[in-house]
Amino acid sequence: MSWSSLLPLGILLSSLLPGLVIFALSEEQKRLRVALNLGGISVKLLLVGTMLYGVSQGMEFRFSLALLPGAPLVLQGDALSLLFVSLSSVLWALTTVYAIGYLEGSPLRSRFFGYFSLCVSATVGLALAGNLVTFLLFYEMLTLATFPLVVHRGTPESLRAGRVYLAYTVGGGALVLIGVAMLHSLAGTPDFRAAGYLLEQVEEHGLALQVAFVLLILGLGVKAALVPLHGWLPKAMVAPAPVSALLHAVAVVKAGAFGIVRVVYDVFGAEALSVLELNRPLLWLAAFTILYGSVRALQQQELKKRLAYSTISQVSYITLGVALLGPVAAVGGLVHLVHQGLMKVTLFYCAGNFAETLGIHRIREMDGVGRRMPWTMAAFSVAALGMIGVPPIAGFISKWTLGLGALEVGHDWVVLVLLGSALLNAMYFLPLLWRGWFARPAAWHDDNFAGARFETHWMLLLPPLITALLSLLVGLLAASVLSPLGWSQLIVEREFAI
Repeated sequence: MSWSSLLPLGILLSSLLPGLVIFALSEEQKRLRVALNLGGISVKLLLVGTMLYGVSQGMEFRFSLALLPGAPLVLQGDALSLLFVSLSSVLWALTTVYAIGYLEGSPLRSRFFGYFSLCVSATVGLALAGNLVTFLLFYEMLTLATFPLVVHRGTPESLRAGRVYLAYTVGGGALVLIGVAMLHSLAGTPDFRAAGYLLEQVEEHGLALQVAFVLLILGLGVKAALVPLHGWLPKAMVAPAPVSALLHAVAVVKAGAFGIVRVVYDVFGAEALSVLELNRPLLWLAAFTILYGSVRALQQQELKKRLAYSTISQVSYITLGVALLGPVAAVGGLVHLVHQGLMKVTLFYCAGNFAETLGIHRIREMDGVGRRMPWTMAAFSVAALGMIGVPPIAGFISKWTLGLGALEVGHDWVVLVLLGSALLNAMYFLPLLWRGWFARPAAWHDDNFAGARFETHWMLLLPPLITALLSLLVGLLAASVLSPLGWSQLIVEREFAI
C-alpha cells in the first residue's frame, strides 16, 4: 500500500488508538491522559493538513478493506469529506482543551475522554466513508460512542435523557440500515460518485427507490434533528457543556446533515431525485424545521435549551441548500456546515462558562454578566450576531449564498423563509445580548462582578475566543480560495453533477 492509501486510515486511528489507551488509565494519570489527547490531536491535524493539500492538488486518497461481498470498507479523502473532517478535527482540538479545564477535579475523566475520542473517531470515519455500508458502520458507532457522554453525570435526569436519545438514534439507525439494504439489493454498494449511481435504476425500480430514500432521510433526519424527529436534542442538554458543544457543532447533528448531503448528491444524484420528485418534500421539510426550531427557541427560558432549538433550526439550512438542487444553493448549504459549527460551538462554550463560573442556567440570570465576564460575553455576542446573519460574520455568508441559490433555481419563497428565520433569530438572541451587556444584575451584588481578576479558567476562555475569531475571519475572508466558502465552491465544481 502507498502512503496515500494509508493516510485516511491514519486520520481515523490518530484519535481511535489514544482513546482506547485512555480507557485503561487511572484517574490519577492526568498528565498521561492529557498527553495522549493532545498527541492524538496534533497527529490528526498534521495528517488532515497533508490530505487537504493533496486533494487541492488533485491527488486521490483511498483505503479499502474487504468487509462484505460487494461492499468493502472504504475510506476516501475527497473535497467533501475533508470539509467535515477539517471541521471535526479543529473543533475536537479546541473542545478537548475546553473539556480538560471544565472537568478539572471531576470523577470518571478517563471514561469521559475515552468515549470522547471514540466519538470523534466515528465522526471522522463516517466523513471519510467511501460507500454507504462504510458510512452505516460508523454512523452506528457514533450512537454507541455518544450515549455514555450524554449520561456521563449519572443523574436521574441525564439517564432519562440518555434513554430518549438511545431510542431515537437506534430507531433512526435501523431505518438507515433498511434503506441501505434496499439500495444494496437494487444496485450493489459502489463508491460514492458525483452524479450518484441510481439513475439507471429509476425506470425499473422507481417506487423502491422512493421508499429507500424516505427511509434514509428519516433515519438520517433523527441525528440531523429534522422535525418531527428532533425530540432527543433538547433533552440531551443535561450533558456537560463539552458534550453539548460536541453534539451540536461537531458530531451528531452534523453527521445526520452530512449523510443527507451524501445521499442526495453521491448516491441518488440530482437528476434521479428530480425524476423521482423527491427533492421538493425534503425542501419543504427543511423549511418547516427552520421556522419551527426558531419559534420554539423563542419560547425557551433555559439558555442551553434555547441554543438547542436554535440548532434544530440552523442545521436544517444545510438540508435546505442541498434540496434546492442548484450549484449556488449547494455551496450555501455546505459552507453553513462549517459556519454553523464555529458559531454554535462558541455559544455552547460560553453557556458552559456562565454555568461553571456563576451558576447561570436561565436567561433571566444573565443580567449584567458582561460586566463580570466581558470576554466570554464578547465571544457569545459575535456568535449570536452571526446566527442572526449580521455581516460580515460567518452566518451572513451562509444565508446570503442560500438566498442567491434559491433565486437561481426559481424558489423565491425560500428567501422569505430565510428572512423569517433571521427575524426570529434576532428576537431570541438580541434580548440575551441586551441582558448581558446593559441590564443591571439582580442576583449578585456589584462587588461580585468586579472582584475577580480573571473571569474564568484560561482553558475555558481560550476556545470560545478562538472560535468567535474564526467565525468573524471566515466571513471577512470569504472571497479567499482557502476559506470554507472557497472550498465549498471547489466541492460543487469538482464533485457535484448539478
